Amino acid sequence: MANAVYKRIVLKLSGEALAGDKGFGIDSEVLRDIAAQVSEVRQLGVEVAIVVGGGNIWRGAPAGERGMDRATADYMGMLATVLNALALQDSLESCGVDTRVQTAIEMRQIAEPYIRRRAIRHLEKGRVVIFAGGTGNPYFSTDTTAALRAAEIEAQVILLAKGKVDAIYDADPLICSEAKKFTELNYKDLLTKGLGVMDSTAASLCMDNKLPLIVFGLNKSGNIKKVVQGEKIGTYVKGE
Repeated sequence: MANAVYKRIVLKLSGEALAGDKGFGIDSEVLRDIAAQVSEVRQLGVEVAIVVGGGNIWRGAPAGERGMDRATADYMGMLATVLNALALQDSLESCGVDTRVQTAIEMRQIAEPYIRRRAIRHLEKGRVVIFAGGTGNPYFSTDTTAALRAAEIEAQVILLAKGKVDAIYDADPLICSEAKKFTELNYKDLLTKGLGVMDSTAASLCMDNKLPLIVFGLNKSGNIKKVVQGEKIGTYVKGE
């Protein structure tokens, strides 16, 4: 565990982060970079679980707003997360990282069903576990999935990796050049200020379980390792 601050982490990757500059689909270069970074973290002895989003392929909520049945739209989004998880698994194993995908919706031919004790055992054996399929229920985001799985497997921190921003701001830094960057917050700030980094259900779940959150950017290679080693980048959201 030399140089590592955390023993077990949940890394939340948005689907948009996997798309890179293209904004849609899966960017193979981004996948390879993420896999290399996760491999570095594993070499520190850190147990890594990953939750992936699916917004690079399909977003359920906007589809629901356009008239599609919301539950159907959300289930389609869950399937999109499985595509991302399998692509990430392939990249990780190409780097020599033993990886398992577990899905909240059973599809045994391609992945294991999510079983908490099995996931923990994989982590203890040094495998990376990718949680796909969201919570298995419509109306819940993959941010909520990350909070739920982190609590279940007793992770010490959630690392929320962003593709286009590098921290939490009081306004969208991509639009407002005067947006103020926060270095430290608490969950009450997230909920009352409406900062939009994660939905209220996920934030409340993290707050109730005293789970710290670090929001940082994937725009620089090596940032995941820096965060795990305790380097002050991005925004730290206190669990207490």
